[in-house]
Amino acid sequence: MPQESRKTLHSLDPRAPWVISTHDLGRRPGSMREISRALPAPANLSVGMIGVLKGAEIELRMRLEAVMEGVLVTGTATAPLSGECSRCLDPLNSEIEVGFQELFFYSAEDAAEDDLLLDGELLDLEPTFRDAVVLALPLSPVCGEDCPGLCVECGAKLAEAGLDHGHEKVDARWAALRSLQSQNGNDQKNQEG
Repeated sequence: MPQESRKTLHSLDPRAPWVISTHDLGRRPGSMREISRALPAPANLSVGMIGVLKGAEIELRMRLEAVMEGVLVTGTATAPLSGECSRCLDPLNSEIEVGFQELFFYSAEDAAEDDLLLDGELLDLEPTFRDAVVLALPLSPVCGEDCPGLCVECGAKLAEAGLDHGHEKVDARWAALRSLQSQNGNDQKNQEG
């Protein structure tokens, strides 16, 4: 976004759940305030087989500090996770706690192109939270480190099938002989009976 339009962009809704007011800090470096909030999770907060459901309650604890260039936000977020085990496909529910830190600049002149800006006295914490959570999500979530997964032959859950679960493996080159052998065995049974 060009710097001219970044300077004049004021579009944040102060009533939006992830928009935080920095009015109490003023622009006095060294002023600080701590905030704890429960906010609804934004949409599309997942990777592959696990994520945070839209609207799930996120517990936020953060500190806002006024510095020379802007407002430094440091905090942690705790979110419920929902998905499925990548080995056995059982439902999986757990919790994740992520830390985040972001500097929101007062003006575009002090900021680089990818830096976040304050919108007047407002900041939008959602992109910072989203980045922290998505980067922390496991790409291959498991219900337990010892989860044996599914049988590649028949799809049975190996944890339920037991240690003796297996399939007879016949080399395709010998399959014709195996069918002859079973045919001979059937012929002998028929002759005896």
